[in-house]
Amino acid sequence: MATAVEAEGLSKRFAEVVAVDEVSFQVPRGQFFGFLGPNGAGKTTTIRMLTGLITPDSGRTFIEGVDSQKDPIHAKMKMGVIPEFGNIYVDLTAEENLHLAGKFYGMSKKEREKRVPEILKMMNLERRGNHPLRTFSKGMKQRINIGCAIIHDPPVLFLDEPTSGLDVQSKRLVVRLIQKMKERGTTIFLTTHNIQEANELCERVGIINQGKLVAIDKPEKLRNTFDKTQSIETSIEGEFDLEMLENHHINKIQRSGDKLKIFTDDVDATVKNLIRFADDRSFNIISLRTCGPSLEEAFVRLTGDVE
Repeated sequence: MATAVEAEGLSKRFAEVVAVDEVSFQVPRGQFFGFLGPNGAGKTTTIRMLTGLITPDSGRTFIEGVDSQKDPIHAKMKMGVIPEFGNIYVDLTAEENLHLAGKFYGMSKKEREKRVPEILKMMNLERRGNHPLRTFSKGMKQRINIGCAIIHDPPVLFLDEPTSGLDVQSKRLVVRLIQKMKERGTTIFLTTHNIQEANELCERVGIINQGKLVAIDKPEKLRNTFDKTQSIETSIEGEFDLEMLENHHINKIQRSGDKLKIFTDDVDATVKNLIRFADDRSFNIISLRTCGPSLEEAFVRLTGDVE
């Protein structure tokens, strides 16, 4: 499979701090790839090197096979970049922002006049095209931010926390737009703190910590890498001590609000014991569900933030 994004031995130091340390990976064309890590792990520095905003101290980057250091203009023409903090102009209208972005990417006036209405319709903003962005909500501004990044229909799209701070409705719309681009064959490179978002959207994720790539795989495989133990989440109406639930199948019990999370190596036996326990005491089981290991648990273990 052809490679859309490639990092080869990337390293970057700021004074005495090694921000990125010999990071290498490949993202196949058309894949939805997530790049995760705690604050200060090296995510933003890596994406800035990939998109040509900063130069690596060592290593190479390729976008659709184009060497970003040797041919930066050609590489940038093959990508769209949506930073966490938008680069749109609030005193310009939506149409003016889109036309300006198209000019930056070398699009002719004829191409822009065809593409701008398409983008506004895609963003559900066709009636607001001649309105200045200072009158837009944060979610609407983010849609125009995305529109400016995809005006030239790039094969690779980089997104840095694209849904951060958005309301639920705007977040869903932005996610749908990104998914539509993926369906059209665009390679998506997403950096995010939202592990649930990465789990739902990404076909493959890389996890970086202290400048080093500590894991890269499908979310489901990472989930199962560390802990085969299943868990049960339940809410039982009644007063009792946790010790009363313990048996040889239960590894650990955590209380969170009105719910218990029970880690067990035998889900079937533990569920039956819970039902028997509640029946014997005439307690009501309000809710009961089984859970596998989560991507968040894998992330925590990989980044070393464990008890």
